[in-house]
Amino acid sequence: MKKIVIYVCSIIISVSLLTSCDSKPSNTSGTAASSETAHDSKAEMESTDDKTESFSAGSVASLKTEASSESEVFSEKEVSLGSDPSSESGFPSESEATESGFSSKSEVSPESDVFSKAAVIPQKKVFSYILPEGSTLESRFAVPDGYVRKEYPEGSFGSFVRNYPMKPDGSPVLLWTKEPKGNQRDHAAVFDMMVEDELDVQQCADSVMRIYAEYFRATGQYDRIRFHFVSGFLCDYNSYIQGKRVKVSGDDVVWVESQPAEDSDNVFNEYMKIVCAYASTLSMESESVSADLHDLQIGDIFLKGGSPGHVVMVADVCENDGRKAFLLAQGYMPAQEFHVVKNPMHENDPWYYVDEVRYPFITQAYTFPEGSFRRLQY
Repeated sequence: MKKIVIYVCSIIISVSLLTSCDSKPSNTSGTAASSETAHDSKAEMESTDDKTESFSAGSVASLKTEASSESEVFSEKEVSLGSDPSSESGFPSESEATESGFSSKSEVSPESDVFSKAAVIPQKKVFSYILPEGSTLESRFAVPDGYVRKEYPEGSFGSFVRNYPMKPDGSPVLLWTKEPKGNQRDHAAVFDMMVEDELDVQQCADSVMRIYAEYFRATGQYDRIRFHFVSGFLCDYNSYIQGKRVKVSGDDVVWVESQPAEDSDNVFNEYMKIVCAYASTLSMESESVSADLHDLQIGDIFLKGGSPGHVVMVADVCENDGRKAFLLAQGYMPAQEFHVVKNPMHENDPWYYVDEVRYPFITQAYTFPEGSFRRLQY
């Protein structure tokens, strides 16, 4: 009897152990699946975090993300970063996000919140160097951060140029015919300077000569209003207001008594028309000397004499602990208004920086060779 009881107990224990062994693989499988699911979830989270970090840093040129069935974040379009110039963070604009499959941030699931960090990154405000309300050169242009304008005493040529009236912000550059020139992309501001409207003569060198002549006349320095023609003839304003006029016969140029003595705006404009007709970058080259760019002054020029040649004038100078920046102004062909030119190296900054100047020196409208920086000897 005792043997029977022991035998029955052994059977029961065996059955129990068998049942336990049969169920163990199921439990082991369940544990592995659970671990694999957790691993996949973690990897997905790490992957999402990596994308978010990379996206917020703006270091990725483009991002293409596959949407899951549970949370469709992106369409299969490629989202280009950094295409919006107003956002230095590189995030797509609202319109770009919409075109790429985003209708709102609420569509982003917690597991794939690509914009979570973008939402808290402040947008850097673009500094404007143009002050639209400014009516003079100095009040129209702000200097770069940390720079201050080079000092010029009242009555100096530098002060005269800085206080020269400017046309309203956004004004087009007009040709001598009073029609807008074809290319309106190169200028940052327009001087409110008269342009001879009867002949196509007040071009690049002529605009520089005119602003110097206007300054000398405004300050009573009549003896300094004198310019050489290409032929070498010296045409001075004192002779002109005494009633003398220029007679040109081929290469021969002489003064002749013609008009009563008079000094007026009309007479001055007639004089400048004659100068513009017979002087050029070639004669200006002989009236200037080489200069040191690191010692640049308002009124200095970059000059390439020729037919045609070109010249641009330094219109303003600012400094920052030995570093210097400057604005450039020019006339052009055909005859047109004197204007401040942009800097092709800096889209929103019209200032040129001395430590960035390399030769050939590229300005917005012309390229100057080495040795072209000069100082006028008027």
